[in-house]
Amino acid sequence: MDLGERHRRAREQGANPLVYWLLRAILQPFFHIYFRLSRIGREHIPAQGGVIVAANHRSFLDPFVIATMVRRPMYYVAKKELFSNRALAWVLNALGAFPVDRGAGDGDMIETAKAILARGDIVLIFPEGTRVRPGPLGKPRRGVGRLALETGAPVVPVAVFGSEDVRRGWRFRPRKVRIRAGGSLRFPRVEGASPALASAVAARIWPCVMLQWEWLGGLPPIRRAAIVGAGSWGTSLAVCLARAGFEVELGCRTLEQATALAARRENHAYLPGVRLPEPIRVLRAAELDLGASDLVCLAVPARSLPGVLAACGERIPARAGVVVLSKGLVPPLGTMPSAFAAERCRARAVAVLGGPSHAADVLEHGACVVLASLDQAFARQLADALGAAGLDVSVTTDVTGVELAGCAKNVAALAAAAASGAGPNVAGAAAGKVFAEVDALARVRGGRPETFAGLAGAGDLVATVISERSRNRRAGELLAQGMAPREIGGVLGQVAEAVDSVPLLASATHDAQLETPAIDGLAALVEGRIDPDRWTATVTEPVRRGRVRPVRAA
Repeated sequence: MDLGERHRRAREQGANPLVYWLLRAILQPFFHIYFRLSRIGREHIPAQGGVIVAANHRSFLDPFVIATMVRRPMYYVAKKELFSNRALAWVLNALGAFPVDRGAGDGDMIETAKAILARGDIVLIFPEGTRVRPGPLGKPRRGVGRLALETGAPVVPVAVFGSEDVRRGWRFRPRKVRIRAGGSLRFPRVEGASPALASAVAARIWPCVMLQWEWLGGLPPIRRAAIVGAGSWGTSLAVCLARAGFEVELGCRTLEQATALAARRENHAYLPGVRLPEPIRVLRAAELDLGASDLVCLAVPARSLPGVLAACGERIPARAGVVVLSKGLVPPLGTMPSAFAAERCRARAVAVLGGPSHAADVLEHGACVVLASLDQAFARQLADALGAAGLDVSVTTDVTGVELAGCAKNVAALAAAAASGAGPNVAGAAAGKVFAEVDALARVRGGRPETFAGLAGAGDLVATVISERSRNRRAGELLAQGMAPREIGGVLGQVAEAVDSVPLLASATHDAQLETPAIDGLAALVEGRIDPDRWTATVTEPVRRGRVRPVRAA
């Protein structure tokens, strides 16, 4: 494809008036009627002279709808791949498009844009470099900064909202599209702007685009996070987010705990040896400013969620997202933590976190986690935030699978430790059977088998079994020694969620009409109805004739 010819035409001839105004005469009324197009801030775009319009990019329609903001042609950059077809290349060129080689520091694109601005026309540029959807806006590249510096042209920040919902396949749906322009920005003219200077100017322009985006109702970035629960995982996550530059508030259960943690800047009880960064504000959970938070993290055991949400649920704003870190079921009904939280707060979206992520090890070596949410925009936004905090994040919509995989790994580790006195064969059988039975429950509820086979299931199980700091493994060892379940929490100093989850899982599998002898036996052990020796004997007990084997994971 001859990109040089396309650049030459854009520089010397410009848009074809007949093609441009004919197509606009057709499209603009269609946009107003079918998309209920709303244009705000048109007065900010100068009627004459060279202008750079910097906008976010959600849809291929964006150049066309943004062009309706002015009564003169608007030239825009388009990826070079679109110019591979000769006929399409001619049409795009006639409409004012010129090619860009994305990610290659395309000098020809810059020179063409300079020529268009020099003759007094408008250049539309998408600083993100590509379409970004769903979720919050992407990050700007420095090209817009370089262009602003080397031409001295005013830059008008523009946001387009709703265009990403218009197309599904080849079908165009009647969705409302809104555009908003802000006041123009001017920068001193610099010949041969350095990459650092160009990046600094792009970083100055982009927040103005984000301001228009948020005004239109776009998803704001995560700036402030509130973490309810100052246990090991809550404290570890607070440190990770603070190191990544987020404003963080850490909420403690009691005033005494908050006072001690704020004074020492170290959580001796749950995360010894890790100093809290100064930006972290330590407060009592009831004093957290949840109304100003973009992200609320519920880092408490599943058994504590009812009390926490009763106290804090109404204070979580509708614009905030919630991530639940509990790996268990909520008593007394065995409700999934994400569903329980979603029913008791106004948050725009709820996500859960799974995978091997022991708190102290996260800060030392990082972690690979699985983020599950039905809201893809929030999932992408939260994945970006956790990625900035140093975590390797996989995203899925299998919320059920991730939550039940978290339960499965805990109870399997508990079962293995409780049976370890009878040897590795029995311990492995106990863990494998329990894990498979919870997998069967997840599948009945719509969970995906790959979730249990991946990080959220098998990966987290291995981490829990081999970790010396595993509460659930230690709880199993105490059960094997004959300790009463109600005493285990006091010995550990923390909640072992598997102890709470086993009876709830047994009830859930019965409701699902699944035969789960391993979970039933473990529940009897946890509830004190049988002793450890009797339970370990049942793990490897041969299947009797006529007895139907339980449903097992593949």
